[in-house]
Amino acid sequence: MNSDNLPPTEVPQGELQPAGAPTWSPERVVVLLVVATVVVTAGYLLRDDLTLEALAAREVQFRQFQTNHPVAVYLVGFCIYVAVTGASLPGATPMTLVFAWLFGFWRALLLVSFASTAGASIAFLTSRYLLRSAVEARFGKQVKSFNELIEREGGFYLFTLRLIPLVPFFVINLVMGLTSIPLWQFWVVSQIGMLPGTAVYVYAGASVPDLGTLAERGVSGIITPQLLVAFILLGLFPLLIKQLSNSALFQRASLPNSDAENSEST
Repeated sequence: MNSDNLPPTEVPQGELQPAGAPTWSPERVVVLLVVATVVVTAGYLLRDDLTLEALAAREVQFRQFQTNHPVAVYLVGFCIYVAVTGASLPGATPMTLVFAWLFGFWRALLLVSFASTAGASIAFLTSRYLLRSAVEARFGKQVKSFNELIEREGGFYLFTLRLIPLVPFFVINLVMGLTSIPLWQFWVVSQIGMLPGTAVYVYAGASVPDLGTLAERGVSGIITPQLLVAFILLGLFPLLIKQLSNSALFQRASLPNSDAENSEST
């Protein structure tokens, strides 16, 4: 992403991620080849079970199980989402889309909103009470900047970071654990700040038709008015957030231009 296009919302100075491209060591190449071999072999052995018709039949079975045991399904989904986000693992966005496709808009929105906030709070508490030294060693400059801005702006600064995701959420969760912000405020502000983005992705996932429809209609079954609206929302949401970040309200949590440019360049 071109940093010139980023909104002028403050990002604490210092590198958030190691610079430079990953090195391809022999060990990494071997692991990649092993994973590729396993994937290709599994695809070949399960080729009859991976057809669209077979997957559609599995979907029908799952939805029937969901109808018969809704609490168990939602509880398992909730726990999986909390575990992934609490451990700062990748995959939250794909899970949001899949849960929305399986559960529908309102149920998925409720589940994802609370599960993502619960997972973030677990990472927050883990950083505060178990991994303080490690997080300070890794994100020392960010901890200092976050503390200063929390003292100055309170929960509003966290709200801007949640609404305008210039900093990876897992970094926010860990670094915020070392600030003075209380857990209850972290939970409430995080849930409200993440809700608009969550709603957009949930709407997109809920707009995808079931596999049975795709098996009957082919690719044309994917293109629906609802899905087109979802794509439009996904495209417009970052632009809307950028406009909001330029408003006078959001400028309260901004650095002087020179500092912001230095942050974006790191």
